[in-house]
Amino acid sequence: MGIASKHKIKFTQQLLRWDKEKNNRQMPWKGEKDPYKIWLSEIILQQTRVEQGLGYFKKFLSQYPTIHKLAAAKDERVFKLWEGLGYYNRCRNLLYKARYIVKKLKGKFPETYEEILSLKGVGTYTAAAIASFAFNLPHAVVDGNVLRVLARVFGIKKPVDSAAGKKYISKLAHELLDKKQAGLYNQAIMDFGAVVCRPLNPACSDCVFKNNCYAYQRNVIGGLPVKGKRPKIKTRWFYYFIMEYRGRFYINKRTGNDIWKNLYEFILEESNSELPIKELAARVEKQGLPGKRQYRILSVSRLYNQQLSHQHIQGRFIHIKLVKPVKLPGIKAVYPKQLARYAFPKFVHSYLAEKSGYLS
Repeated sequence: MGIASKHKIKFTQQLLRWDKEKNNRQMPWKGEKDPYKIWLSEIILQQTRVEQGLGYFKKFLSQYPTIHKLAAAKDERVFKLWEGLGYYNRCRNLLYKARYIVKKLKGKFPETYEEILSLKGVGTYTAAAIASFAFNLPHAVVDGNVLRVLARVFGIKKPVDSAAGKKYISKLAHELLDKKQAGLYNQAIMDFGAVVCRPLNPACSDCVFKNNCYAYQRNVIGGLPVKGKRPKIKTRWFYYFIMEYRGRFYINKRTGNDIWKNLYEFILEESNSELPIKELAARVEKQGLPGKRQYRILSVSRLYNQQLSHQHIQGRFIHIKLVKPVKLPGIKAVYPKQLARYAFPKFVHSYLAEKSGYLS
């Protein structure tokens, strides 16, 4: 048996010992065997901090304790509950597959890794998590915590966001996995990355691997894991015209394959750069929404910002009062107190939350 194999075996043994003796991280889904609840927690936690996702997980389970309840829910109610989590494609996939499982699979959640992976919106990590936690199948999870732990302990210098890096670490993760205790091992390594081998200020002095950790022994903790070039961030300017007529506001649902699909918003004018209000008003007038002398500007908001994964959204809200109504396909005229019924993007919700009475 070579040194590398010994190192791997020792790593697994030390991790499980740490989990048994020192791991006191509490999570409501730890030890859970219901695949629906595990699936729900994993979908919510995709690209979401645990601290934020925890509240949403509890709300969803309270409203929809079973996959049958979720499948029967109205889209708008589910999107409203999801509001603020972002990455709304996760919510669409959640609904789509809940209905698929109830209708096509008679409510029985898939029980093999391959079947779970075939679910829309479920990737290799989520499939491995559900398979190992719910059914104790021998599939290693590889999330950000696992990538970081393995890259530092084993000195992996391949970019972890590259195809070669992902393949290499996935293979290593599977070799390290305790096949008989897959769920326990997977939860342990994720917990270790979250509480000990943190991205910043890792607790190296308390680390059970410090004597054999490549990054710690060579003082290169900050340099691992290695990541490739970040994609260019696109900046978009969103100017929302809050058109008010006789105490009601016009809203419409976003469609197409852009961000925030199926969420509601006000009348939008988008630009590639910042524009003065007069130019914006002229643009809107050309579209006939509304025409000249058919409105007056009541207020212009401060600058709002929202950072998405590959986009930076900036913009303002222009509140205008109309002399006569406008007619557009798909728009709704709602009173301020009715706005709380609709799911808005975080960008819009941030503005509404600052306006007393809008969301009461």
